[in-house]
Amino acid sequence: MTTEAAAPAKPVPAKRERRGWQQVLASLRQPKVLVMLLLGFSSGIPIYLVGNTLGYWMRENAIELSTIGFLSWVGLAYSLKFLWAPLIDKLDAPLLGRWLGRRRGWMLLSQLVVAVALTGMALVQPLQGQLMLFGVALDQLVVFGVLALVVAFASATQDIVIDAWRIEIADNNEQQGLLTSTAALGYRAALLVTDSLILIFAARVGWTMSYELMAALMGVGVLATFLAREPAASVQAAAAPHPALLTPQGLFDALIGPFLVFFRQHGRWALVMLLAISLYRLPDFVLGPMANPFYADLGMDKETVGAVRGSFGLIATIVGIAAAGLCAVRFGAFTTLLVGAVLGPGSNLAFSYLALHGADAGVFTAVMAIDNFCSGFAGVALIGYMSSLTHAGYTATQYALLSSFYALPGKVLKGLSGVAIEHLETGRSLLEAYSLFFAGTALVGVPALLLCAVLMLRKPTPGTVAGAVTS
Repeated sequence: MTTEAAAPAKPVPAKRERRGWQQVLASLRQPKVLVMLLLGFSSGIPIYLVGNTLGYWMRENAIELSTIGFLSWVGLAYSLKFLWAPLIDKLDAPLLGRWLGRRRGWMLLSQLVVAVALTGMALVQPLQGQLMLFGVALDQLVVFGVLALVVAFASATQDIVIDAWRIEIADNNEQQGLLTSTAALGYRAALLVTDSLILIFAARVGWTMSYELMAALMGVGVLATFLAREPAASVQAAAAPHPALLTPQGLFDALIGPFLVFFRQHGRWALVMLLAISLYRLPDFVLGPMANPFYADLGMDKETVGAVRGSFGLIATIVGIAAAGLCAVRFGAFTTLLVGAVLGPGSNLAFSYLALHGADAGVFTAVMAIDNFCSGFAGVALIGYMSSLTHAGYTATQYALLSSFYALPGKVLKGLSGVAIEHLETGRSLLEAYSLFFAGTALVGVPALLLCAVLMLRKPTPGTVAGAVTS
């Protein structure tokens, strides 16, 4: 959030304070808050289904760790979304754009594609072997991987437009903070489903039916799209005359303009910001693909993992999100960012201890609580900071740029995580290799911590309405 330095010359009357609380309650009753909660849920459904949770399914099917790591590269779509975000900013979705508007049209199209591709993954399954498709023999694992890539691409597109809608629909800075927190809660609720409850479902009804159920849950996002209203900024942008997109001027405005505005606004600090953002969650990304295979190799059954994540993990996540919001209000966005830079990688050391301790339900529960609290805190801190850096007129593209930088290095390196563990296993047990790997991921967070400390020394640049994020 961006804090305002101006202080009132005299104490604020109690009547005004009550009016402020009345405004908060009025904001909570607005339909856009419910829509944001549902859209946050829709945004969170696909990501683990082509990432960490998918690794559990693949490991149970005896797929090698290196292959699991390589397949996690489909998540690069989330990090490269800035490449097509300008098109989302400037063009209507095919067919649906004229009907629903620019933002809502892209929302619905991406949600439908995600649902269809998830259903395809459920039917194909991650197995070694041949698959007959239209009379042609194809490698089944390759077909499965292509479908996962489609899910990731469509999901990244959904994220682009939901982030833009969230920023553009807010009436003021305070409401932007409320919408950001609401989106985070919806997103975390989806992660609860796809990271914990799905394991319980899979143990009872199998992975295929579980993935089909996840595809059906994309209907929550479809409902939210129809309940949402098109932001005024999007309507004006669609109606305003722009250079033809396929002309040199149009391409320059769509592709280069957002980045020039960002660097012009932040000057020489822009590179420091981008570097800090790109390294901030690197430890979590590198660890991610190996977490669920680690639980399988540790001997933890799916029901226990799912139950712990869905109870203690959920509570810890909510507490972490709330703590980040309170910290931002009390101490400011930069202090919150710095604390998150310590908590995020620090929690990886708990996994290192678990690998050496063995399959103990109590220790596993403590590790899940630590990890979920720290991830919830760090995630909200980073979202708030990135939202503060966007510029009106290029909301989708600039936020996509920032969120892409935040994920790109981690998405590239995490594909090698399985290879790293297999290499560390030489001369050691598998669990010892896991322990060394997790400790190494914690050390990866040191550069981001130093960069955040440097940014704290710089006076924050006020952002647009997107900037004041309370959590």
